[in-house]
Amino acid sequence: MEKRNLPNATAVLVLGILSIVTCCCYGIIGLILGIVALILAAKDLKLYQENPELFLNYNNLKIGRILAIIGIVLSALYLLVTVYFYVTVGEEGMNDFLENLKMKAEQQEQQDY
Repeated sequence: MEKRNLPNATAVLVLGILSIVTCCCYGIIGLILGIVALILAAKDLKLYQENPELFLNYNNLKIGRILAIIGIVLSALYLLVTVYFYVTVGEEGMNDFLENLKMKAEQQEQQDY
């Protein structure tokens, strides 16, 4: 029988990469993409374990799964830090902090010129 690709291996790889890239979007997007990637990876892993000799791109599945796990961890940490920051500092404190950062960046730009 002819070897073929696992149906979701490329999608798992792409979603794993995107989960890491989007972990800074308050952690929510990266978390969702990472979980979807793990669900798809579990389906393909089950398929691969039934007949490993039939499939070619198992490495893409493994790498995508690892990236999805890393993306989930980073996203969860970012989400926890964001929630902690909002709870302890509050929205007004957050706005003040961001304004201070903006002023410092503008001062740095003026010094560079």
